[in-house]
Amino acid sequence: MKKLCVLLLLICSNSLFAQKTIVDTITSQKLNEDREIKISLPPSYDKNKTQKYPLLVLLDGDFLFEPFYGTLSYGYYWDDLPEIIIVAISQNKNNEREADCMTDADTGLPTEKGEKFFEFIGMELIPTIQKNYRTAPFRIVAGLDVTAGFMNCYLYKDDPIFNAYISLSPELPTGMEEQIPERLAAIQKRIFYYHCTSDGDLKKMRTRIQAMDEAIKKISKPTLNYRYEDFKGASHYSLVPHAIPSALYQIFSVYQPISTTEFQEKIAILPEGYVDYLIAKYDVLEKELGLKLQIRMNDFKAIEAAIIKNKAYNEFDLLAQLAEKNYPKTMLADYEMAQMYEKKGDIAKAVKTYMRAYQLEEVGDLTKDMMINRADELKATLPKKGQKMEEPVIEETPVEEVPTETPAQTPTEEKKQE
Repeated sequence: MKKLCVLLLLICSNSLFAQKTIVDTITSQKLNEDREIKISLPPSYDKNKTQKYPLLVLLDGDFLFEPFYGTLSYGYYWDDLPEIIIVAISQNKNNEREADCMTDADTGLPTEKGEKFFEFIGMELIPTIQKNYRTAPFRIVAGLDVTAGFMNCYLYKDDPIFNAYISLSPELPTGMEEQIPERLAAIQKRIFYYHCTSDGDLKKMRTRIQAMDEAIKKISKPTLNYRYEDFKGASHYSLVPHAIPSALYQIFSVYQPISTTEFQEKIAILPEGYVDYLIAKYDVLEKELGLKLQIRMNDFKAIEAAIIKNKAYNEFDLLAQLAEKNYPKTMLADYEMAQMYEKKGDIAKAVKTYMRAYQLEEVGDLTKDMMINRADELKATLPKKGQKMEEPVIEETPVEEVPTETPAQTPTEEKKQE
């Protein structure tokens, strides 16, 4: 019975982060055929009716869907990766991938069925997905060897339809190792580009991939987010499960909660502007990834720690305003203001504000007991009639004691509270 309960608990926990998968068929006028696609919707898709999600288009979807799906599901659980819509294109039931990715031997551009497949993705597949599902404007494309090389052709457009490219051991069409660096240097919009090889990769492919890497490394522009990896001890196929997490975490690095490293190397060293840093972090998510998110409680705590560490207590006022926007009706905004009054030595106002927070909804690890206990502790320090109040001793909270990497609640705990 005990084992059964544990099993049911695990199943229920996993279902909270499970994606809804749909197998569908698109009738393509460009290809003059039906093409099977697999669509995976995020766990929160049906619950968050207004939320839009980035789109990941997988070439070679027959075998790339599962490793991408697994990595993303793991990232969702820890809130390290955003929820996205996956669309996987079937290209291996009848070995369609070779014809789909046909390019001209002289120019390296899509030709014959390759040209039709190129147009199918941009003019039929993506518009169909946009019409039927809530997609954000941020799009990713991924492929392996011949499909990875082919997808680079979208970079030949001045305004590419994809924002991010995951090129797994690409088999590059003619001239692409010279042309792609030129295109990445010329394109004005922000581009994320990841490609890789391994020491066990096919030599003719590996040499050209390395040559392209050398050329791209010479590009210096803030709108290019570039990463190249050369895996040791991996083959052409085994590099895939190594590369997928690396690529996704590169593209979505800004999405992750504030870590200890980010706190110490980017936030705590600032002379001021800690709240501005937090606002800018989430502005980037909205502008670049199309994700409008509620600021995490963990990130509020990190900024609190920076304010206390640097004794920038006036910034608690700005943090309280941000808390009011993100967590209205909760005690968070009053809690931030109470900390400001306490740290600045205005104990009477701090007590009053903690008590006001006590009357509001709990949030994260902030509880009514915590507010009233803090108020009672401070009341005890207030002078009695006829007594002169001593100057307050303000202690700096050691940064080591402030959790910045482990969220106050695990995703599972948050779901339980809902």
